[in-house]
Amino acid sequence: MPATTTAWLRREADAARRSAHRALQAPGPERDAAAQALKAALAAFLAWAVTAWWWEAPMALMAPWAAVVLVQSTVYRSLHSAGLQLAVVATGTLLAAGAAALTGSIVAALLIALPPATLIGRYARLGEQAAYAPTTVLFVLAYGSYSAAEIGHRLLETLVGAVIGIAVNALVLPPVHARELRHVLGALPDRAADLLDAMSGTVREGYGPVDAGGWYDRALALRRLVGRLEQARRWADESVRLNPGHRLRRPGPARSGGSVEQDARWSAVAEQGVRITAVLAEAAQDRPGFAPLPAQVRLPLADFLRGTAELARLSSPAAGLSLAEHRVRAARAERLAGGAQRQMFRVLAQQYEAATPAVGELVAATQRLLRALTEGGAPCLPHQHTPGRSTPGPAGPVVRQEDCP
Repeated sequence: MPATTTAWLRREADAARRSAHRALQAPGPERDAAAQALKAALAAFLAWAVTAWWWEAPMALMAPWAAVVLVQSTVYRSLHSAGLQLAVVATGTLLAAGAAALTGSIVAALLIALPPATLIGRYARLGEQAAYAPTTVLFVLAYGSYSAAEIGHRLLETLVGAVIGIAVNALVLPPVHARELRHVLGALPDRAADLLDAMSGTVREGYGPVDAGGWYDRALALRRLVGRLEQARRWADESVRLNPGHRLRRPGPARSGGSVEQDARWSAVAEQGVRITAVLAEAAQDRPGFAPLPAQVRLPLADFLRGTAELARLSSPAAGLSLAEHRVRAARAERLAGGAQRQMFRVLAQQYEAATPAVGELVAATQRLLRALTEGGAPCLPHQHTPGRSTPGPAGPVVRQEDCP
C-alpha cells in the first residue's frame, strides 16, 4: 500500500477516534450525530419488526428503508421529508408500473420510465428525497413488482416506515439545536468589546494604517459571526417546530438564546463597527484627499469606544454582575459614550466647513452604534430588566442573558 494512502488512513482513523472520544466526553455535534444514528437503527428495527415479523408483508424492506431516512436532524424536517418521500416513491412506482404495462418488457419500460424519473430526481425543490424517484423505478422493474396489489403494498409499507421514523425522531430524544445559538450569542459581546477596547487605547495615542487595517479585518470577522448567529437562529427555530419534547427536555431558544430583535441589534453593532473601522482606515491613508483625524475628534472618539466596549461587555452572559452593579456600570458607560458622541457632533457643527468627510461619517456611525447598544439593545440596561426573572447572587439578583428582550 502506498505511503500516502497509509498516512491518509491513519489520519482518518485518528479523526474518527477523536470524534468518538468527544461524543463520550461531553455534549456536542458528535454526540448528537451518534444519538441520531442510534435512533435511525431503532426506527429501522421497529419498522422491520412490524412489517416483516408481525405483518409478514411481501415488501417489508420498504418500511425500514423509509424509517431510516426519515430520522432527520429536526422533527419538522422529518415531517416535511415524509410528505416529499411518499410523493416521490408513489410517482416512481406509477411511472414504472405504467411503462411496464404499456410495453410488457422490463428493458423497454426502463427506457420509458427512467428519463422522467431522473428529471424528477434533479428537481431541486424536492431536496434529498428527489433521488428516490429513479431508484424506485429501478427497484419496481428489477423485482417485477408492478401489479396493483404489489403497488399498494409498496406504498403502504413505505407509509408505515415513515410513520415509525417520524415517531421515533419526535418521541426519543427529539433533537433541539440551540447549542450553536448560545455559543455565538456568548461570543459576540466579548468579540465586540475586545475590538472596541483595542481601538480606544490606540486611537487616543494616535494610530497608523496597520492598526486600522487590523481593526477593519476584525470588524469584518464580527459581521461574519453575526451571519453565523442568523443561521444558528434559523436552525434553532426549526428544531422546535412541531417538536413535542423540547419544552420538557430543555429551555427553548427564546429563553436560552435571546430573541430575533437581539440578533438585529447585534447585526447593527457589527455593521457600524465595519463602517467606523473603514473610516479610520481611510483617514490613516497617506494619500491626497485622506486627512488624519484631528486630536479634538480622536480624544472623544477614544472615550466613545471605551464606553461602548463596556456596554457590549455588560451584555455577555458571563458578566455575572448583580443587578445593582449592572445598572451602575451600564449607566456610567452610557454617559461616557453619549457625552463623547455629543462632543464629536459639536466639533462637526463648529468646524463644518473645515471638517473632513471622515468626521461626518464617524459622527453618523457612532450615533447609530450607540443607539444599537442602548435603545433596547444588546446589553440588558436597567430599564430592560424584567422583575422576578433574576437569579439571586451574592450582592443581589444577577442579570442573565434570557432577561434580555
